Amino acid sequence: MPVPTPNLYPAFNTVRLSHVEFGVRDLARSRAFYVDTLGLQVTDEDANTIYLRALEERGHHSIILRKSDRAEAKELGFKVYDEENLDRAAAFFAGKDLPVSWVKRPYQGRTFLTRDPQGIPLEFYAKMDRLPPIHQQYSLYKGVKPLRIDHFNCFSPNVDEAVAFWNEIGFRVTEYTEDAESGRLWAAWTHRKGGVHDLAFTNGTGPRLHHTAFWVPTPLNIIDLLDLMSTTGWLANIERGPGRHGISNAFFLYIRDPDGHRIEIYCSDYQTVDPDLEPIRWDLKDPQRQTLWGAPAPRSWFEEGSVFAGAALKESDLKATPIVAP
Repeated sequence: MPVPTPNLYPAFNTVRLSHVEFGVRDLARSRAFYVDTLGLQVTDEDANTIYLRALEERGHHSIILRKSDRAEAKELGFKVYDEENLDRAAAFFAGKDLPVSWVKRPYQGRTFLTRDPQGIPLEFYAKMDRLPPIHQQYSLYKGVKPLRIDHFNCFSPNVDEAVAFWNEIGFRVTEYTEDAESGRLWAAWTHRKGGVHDLAFTNGTGPRLHHTAFWVPTPLNIIDLLDLMSTTGWLANIERGPGRHGISNAFFLYIRDPDGHRIEIYCSDYQTVDPDLEPIRWDLKDPQRQTLWGAPAPRSWFEEGSVFAGAALKESDLKATPIVAP
């Protein structure tokens, strides 16, 4: 089995994924997508930036939209357990000869920037401003009724190497796709918070951000979103789904924002809290891997993603081919 033994006692304790910043070219258009259509809540905004949270989130933001000349993804944000673990995290990355720079971020406490060995830009912090709960303010539930950010998925030029590094810092594999011919990982799903994943890796030119996912209450909310998007000018932004994944068992829909950043709407996966939970293996050629119902993904899903600011791209060295929709 190509998956490393879980590291249950990493150098520092990461609680979960937290947030991501997108560079967007038309802030008003992006606001119409994320706020008016998806239903995320604005926590602050000015002429250049919009901060958003979902309905169950108490932290100040999980999405930052910043006006930019270039559509790109900035740092992926992760929350650590406390200030001591933040210092341990900084020491860990510095010890790997990876860049560590302390920065000031609005609405966050001490924060440092770094990159993983493949070049994904990262941001770690322990404290973010807390906001009053709104999960029972049902008048705010609009669009797809997004409850919380769930995971990131990144294109990786070498999934084995990506998984080995993130396993070292305590991200445990729940499911994985193996290329039977080479015996290597083609994709893997890793978590900290007890769902199927906080961070997943898909084979491809990278590092690039494949998608950011939001958890919603039920599959019916996804159907409602499809009706809304198809009748309010967003039909072309529906990319894939709805459907049920074989991997994760989740009900899903993939959509694209005005700049092409991919968002997954997601619900109904399963709990993975037990530290000795065995990962589930899938073969790359299994037609139920992508979708339990057997429908393959379009070519865009395997080839298109958001570039990371300042990251040099590298072609994948694993040429295995998944099942692609005609």
